[in-house]
Amino acid sequence: MELQHRGLEELLLEQGRISADDLRKVKRVQDERGERLERLLLDLGFISEDDLQPILARHLGVECVSRREFPDAPVPLGKLSLKYLKRTKAFPLAQHDGELTIAMSDPADYYAIHGIEVATGLRVRPRLARERDVVEALETVYGNGAGTAAGEGIDGELEFVGDDEEDVNHLRDLASEAPVIRLVNVLINRAVEQRASDIHIEPFEQELKVRYRIDGVLHDLESPPRRLQAAIVSRIKIMAKLNIAERRLPQDGRIKLRQMGREIDLRVSTLPTLYGESVVMRILDRSSIVVTLEHLGFPPDTLASFEQLITRPHGMILVTGPTGSGKTTTLYGGLDKINSPDKKIITIEDPVEYQLFGVNQIHVKPQIGLTFASGLRSIVRQDPDVIMVGEIRDFETAEIAIQAALTGHLVFSTLHTNDAAGAISRLLEMGVEDYLLASSLLGVLAQRLVRRVCPACKTPVADGARTIPELSSYGPDLQIYEGRGCEECAHTGYHGRNGIFEFLRVTDAVRQLILKRSSSDVIREAGVREGMRTLRDDGWRTVAAGITTVGEVVRVTQQEV
Repeated sequence: MELQHRGLEELLLEQGRISADDLRKVKRVQDERGERLERLLLDLGFISEDDLQPILARHLGVECVSRREFPDAPVPLGKLSLKYLKRTKAFPLAQHDGELTIAMSDPADYYAIHGIEVATGLRVRPRLARERDVVEALETVYGNGAGTAAGEGIDGELEFVGDDEEDVNHLRDLASEAPVIRLVNVLINRAVEQRASDIHIEPFEQELKVRYRIDGVLHDLESPPRRLQAAIVSRIKIMAKLNIAERRLPQDGRIKLRQMGREIDLRVSTLPTLYGESVVMRILDRSSIVVTLEHLGFPPDTLASFEQLITRPHGMILVTGPTGSGKTTTLYGGLDKINSPDKKIITIEDPVEYQLFGVNQIHVKPQIGLTFASGLRSIVRQDPDVIMVGEIRDFETAEIAIQAALTGHLVFSTLHTNDAAGAISRLLEMGVEDYLLASSLLGVLAQRLVRRVCPACKTPVADGARTIPELSSYGPDLQIYEGRGCEECAHTGYHGRNGIFEFLRVTDAVRQLILKRSSSDVIREAGVREGMRTLRDDGWRTVAAGITTVGEVVRVTQQEV
């Protein structure tokens, strides 16, 4: 029988254990998930089990019992099987004058109580106990084989809960422990404070590794105990509204938090590995998104050229680079620059990372058929002026995007290529017609993110510039810098990131090479002849400006050497 939740809500509010606002949040989740109120209060961390127990006991009109009140000697079970007791989370405390006193995690489970009364012929007096205390006591006092001589009693008739569900309930209990809730909260809070973009939780045979990605580089943290792996993963899954019973397939979810007045979104991804589930949480801090091109690190000449193209009435502009190179941020910056009441802008993304005011944004959902290609077809029928496609992954999407660019729309999109010229070759390899690409493409911006030297511990490198031939053009007095490492930068020597760029404009010369289906090397050389600065050259510019280090430029541009 369900608990009378209205009375429980009133008790919680009356004793100040939960605010009315928090209760409304829990009720919304309850409407979505259909779970019991007290379970959700624990799962979502609004109240500890120790605080909830006395309130729940008062609400149900039963007494609370602690683990130390459980008997050390087993009470005879008769026809009652241990398996049934484990499933109903019930532990016999005493038998006296035709009554059986039983500790239960849910004294309102009248079906379980009735089953015990039928099996024993005794009247049951339930007591409220913590679920983990009941489970532990059953294992300790009765063991796996005790009391099951007549196991065929009621167990066959009243087998309501399967083994998997028992395991799931155990995981929920682990994840609801106050120390686990605090540990997960600390991991997230510390990651936000240290400007991490991702949290990695990785299980191995002997340890559970936790790493933060800060400024694009992973850093190890002090590892939590390996035994807490299941509890930590289950806690994160509960927060992300994922299925904690599913441990064989990858899952994706989202957590919304508020920290110190800032809205934080976490994109959660789980992946089954040899030693358990690996979890990665991508941190999206809505308050830290930079959508102004001036703050992205563009050199003045590249910025002026890029801004000139994004004000064109039609055509296609591509931004290329690996995952995590800031492509989406640059596209948002471009959209923000041209966003005005007289333009209709529609984006289709996977996923929508940040919301832009006045822009219609679509989240792709391949499982229901909403792909980049199908969404783009519908977008064109919405009479937009500007379209942003999160990524061109196949010929179909590329073809529709180019057709849109040729029919009077300005189209922004991204590709995963190493340099600007490589984007042209990639589209031709996909099957795009050369004459259509030459007619629609306005320019390609390749970019990377380099870590900035920490201003607090920035120190000059003696004769460092002389060891790099490419820096000789900046003069003999050029001074380059490195970071020693300090508290401000967590002893890494770096703090924050800056973009380096390679901007290929599609001039008449480049257009002719596209029509000839020339290789990316030939197109790159033509771009350089017409004034294009390569990624490596733009990296040396940032070194000469004291923004980053030689090692950083080599690290992020080594594929372009």
